[in-house]
Amino acid sequence: MEGSITRILVVDDYEPWRRFVLTTLQKQPRLQVIGEAVDGLEAVQKAQHLQPDLILLDIGLPTLNGIEAARRIRELSPKSRILFVSENRSWDIAEEALRTGAGGYVVKSDAVGELLPAVNAVLGGKPFVSASLSGNDLAHPNDEDTADSTRGVVLPFPPQNVWIARHEAGFYSHDRFVLDDLTRFIGAALKAGNAAIVVATESHRDSLLPRLQAYGLDVGAAIEQGRYTALDAADALPTFMLRGMPDSVLFLKLLGDLIGTAAKAAQGEQARVAIFGEMCHLLWAQRNAEAAIQVEKLGNQLVKTYDVDILCGYSLSSVQGGMDSRVFERICAEHSAVYSR
Repeated sequence: MEGSITRILVVDDYEPWRRFVLTTLQKQPRLQVIGEAVDGLEAVQKAQHLQPDLILLDIGLPTLNGIEAARRIRELSPKSRILFVSENRSWDIAEEALRTGAGGYVVKSDAVGELLPAVNAVLGGKPFVSASLSGNDLAHPNDEDTADSTRGVVLPFPPQNVWIARHEAGFYSHDRFVLDDLTRFIGAALKAGNAAIVVATESHRDSLLPRLQAYGLDVGAAIEQGRYTALDAADALPTFMLRGMPDSVLFLKLLGDLIGTAAKAAQGEQARVAIFGEMCHLLWAQRNAEAAIQVEKLGNQLVKTYDVDILCGYSLSSVQGGMDSRVFERICAEHSAVYSR
C-alpha cells in the first residue's frame, strides 16, 4: 500500500487514548482515520460499512469484546487488516487475539514507540507483537525490511519462570474502580506473604481496610508484622517536593527506607514489595503535570533498584475536564502497562 492512502478505523472506549492514537497517526500523511468506534458492536457495524484498510482494535470493549468483534469483522470486512492495541499483557489473551487472523498486538504502554512501526509492519504483511510482551528484544537487525519496520514478531510461547517487575498505571472513571484494582493489587500481595505500601488519599486508605478484610486478610496482623504500611499521599508530597518539583534524593530516600523496612517483613524466599501510589495523581490534580511525570520517572528508578511492583492510580472523575492527551501520552510512556476503567 506504499504511496496510497491507508484508511483506518480506531476502536477504543477511552476518548483520551483515541486522541493520542489520532495524534500519532497524523505523523504519517498517508494514514487517514476515517472513523472511530467506542464499543465492539459499533466496531463491527462501522467495519462493515466503511471497509477500512486497517482497524486498530482494543480488547476490553463494552457490549462485545475486541476478540469477538474481530471474528465478526473478518467475515464482514475480510480485506481489513487488524492490529490489536490493548492494555492486556497476558500471552494467552494475545495469542487468542492473533488467532482471529489479526496481524499484530501492541501493548498500550509501548505504543509511544511501537504504534507506527506496528502499523507499518501489519500493512506490509509482517506480524508484530510488542517486544515487552515477551520480555525480550525481538528485532531482527539482519533483516533490513524488518529492522526498519518492526521490533517484534509473534512467538509460539512466552518465556517461562521469568518475573518482570512492573510499574503500571490505572486511569479510573469512578472511585469504585480505583478501589477494586487497589484491593486486588494489595490483597494479592499480602495473600502471597509479600509486603505492601499504600500511599493514597485518606478516603481510599479508609475504604481499603474493610475491603481487604472481606478479601480474607487479617490486616491487623499484617500491620503488626510490618507487611502493610499506609501513608497519606498529601502528607508525603511535601517531604520531597522543592519549589514545585520533586527532589530525587529526598524521594528515593523516603521510598527506599519504606521499601527496605517492608522487604525485611515480607515472607518467603522470593518475597516482594507492592506499592500503590496516588501522589502523581495529586500533582496532576494540582495542575502540576510536569512534576507528576518526573515522579513517575523516579518510580522507574525504584523498580530497577529494588525490584518492586508499583501501581499508580489516577482518578479522572475527580478532576474537571479530564487529562490532556499529551500528558496522558507522557504518563503512559513511563509505565510497563496502562489500564483504563
